[in-house]
Amino acid sequence: MKILIIEDEQELTQVMRTSLEKGNYLVEHAADYHTALDKIVSYDYDCILLDIMLPGGSGLELLSELKKLRKEEAVIIISAKDAVDDKVLGLELGADDYLAKPFHLAELNARVKSAIRRKNQNGEQYIGWRNITIDPENRAVRVNHTELVLNRKEFDLLYYFITNPERLITKTSIAEYVWGDHTDQADSLDFVYSQIKNLRKKLNKAKAEVDIQAVYGVGYKIV
Repeated sequence: MKILIIEDEQELTQVMRTSLEKGNYLVEHAADYHTALDKIVSYDYDCILLDIMLPGGSGLELLSELKKLRKEEAVIIISAKDAVDDKVLGLELGADDYLAKPFHLAELNARVKSAIRRKNQNGEQYIGWRNITIDPENRAVRVNHTELVLNRKEFDLLYYFITNPERLITKTSIAEYVWGDHTDQADSLDFVYSQIKNLRKKLNKAKAEVDIQAVYGVGYKIV
C-alpha cells in the first residue's frame, strides 16, 4: 500500500516515513505545494498525509484539487493549526480525518489503517474476491481458508488487483503502485511481468478461482 506525505518539516517527515515503512507501506514525499500537486495529478495513493501550511500554497487548496480531479485517496490532515474552522473546512473539502501536531506515531499508524480500511475495504477488516480472503492489516492471504505465503511485492500486487476487480490496470500504474513513483521512467517494465508471473504460479498452485489476464500492450486485470 502506498502513502504520500505532504509535509515541509524534514525531521517530522523522516520520523513518519520510518514508522510507516516498518508497517510495510511504500512511502513517497512532497515538501511543497507544487511538488505535491504534480504528484497527486500524476500518481495514485492509498492515503495522503497532508499538512495545511506548505511552501508555495495551502494544503486546503490541494484538497480542492483532489476533489476536482475526482481522486479517491484517503486524506488525513496533519497540522499544528488545531483551529476548529480549519478542521471543518478540511472535512468539508473531503478529508477523512484530522490529526493535530504533535501526535504519537502509534496514533498516526492507527489513523492511516482506519482511513484505508474505510476507503478501500468499505470499513471491513477483510476483503475478498472469489475464494481469496485478504487481511490487509496483518498482510495475510488465504485461499479456501488455507494460508498463502506471498512476498511483499506479490502481496501488494494482489491487494491492488482485488481492490480493483475486473478493472484493466496499465503496467505503468502497477509499477508506480508497487515500486513507487517515477518507475514510469524506467527503460523497461519487465520486472512487473516477472512478479505477476510468480504471483500467478502461487495462486494456481493454491487453486485460487481467479485469473490475472494480460491485455497485450496495455496491462492486466483480475477476473
